[in-house]
Amino acid sequence: MTRKPQPIREREARESAPATLMRDRGRDPAAARPLKIERGVIPHAEGSAMISMGRTRVLCTATVEDRTPNWMRGQGRGWVTAEYGMLPRATGERTPRSSQTGGRAQEIQRLIGRSLRAVTDLASFGERTVILDCDVIEADGGTRTASINGALVALHDAFVTLSNRGHLSKAPFRDTVAAISVGIVEGVPCLDLDYREDSSAHVDMNVVMTGSGRFIELQGTGESATFSEIELRQLIRLARRGIRRVIAIQRRLLGNSGLLSAHPAT
Repeated sequence: MTRKPQPIREREARESAPATLMRDRGRDPAAARPLKIERGVIPHAEGSAMISMGRTRVLCTATVEDRTPNWMRGQGRGWVTAEYGMLPRATGERTPRSSQTGGRAQEIQRLIGRSLRAVTDLASFGERTVILDCDVIEADGGTRTASINGALVALHDAFVTLSNRGHLSKAPFRDTVAAISVGIVEGVPCLDLDYREDSSAHVDMNVVMTGSGRFIELQGTGESATFSEIELRQLIRLARRGIRRVIAIQRRLLGNSGLLSAHPAT
């Protein structure tokens, strides 16, 4: 029987060996980065929050306007929308301000708006618009997921302001929402990718879920490799674990207001 050439045998041996991955600061593949959310950081805004996920930092503010888009007038409902951008030196090289209105920024701000509207009762705050501005101060991967997680806190505090003004007719949230990134890096499924991991991942995915465990959005791409259904299930399990943690932190921060739904994280 013909024996395989030595280079082929060595390559197959490497591919069959258990995958190992050295993450920043020895982080386990199933571990998320440190997460911190500060409320009320911009006193002029109706709601605001600064969120840090590792070295990624995003300032989220909520502005309430006493009007809705023209196509919504007279319906007795409000609107929640978002804008997203990065400061020029949020990244290793300067990003021109003119590029912040491009396709990527539009895609992300639409995702943020969809995610927050999915858990908001738009009839609870009358014909008003809440604009969520998500400005990335420092980018190290996961800026869109950090924006969603911080925007929920900013939106919540804007609703506190509306409640104090007597403008809420009922509880504004049907559920909570959180987001996290996952991916396959050097053959290993990982949670909460930083920039280095995200830029080299064979597969990367952003997952947005409600506190009751329902999906709002899955954005998954095979960057340099395909992925199987088994790997997809592994990534979703990791994402669910990370999202539970984010929602638990959000609830600890906001739980006494009475404005959040009672749905537990699952």
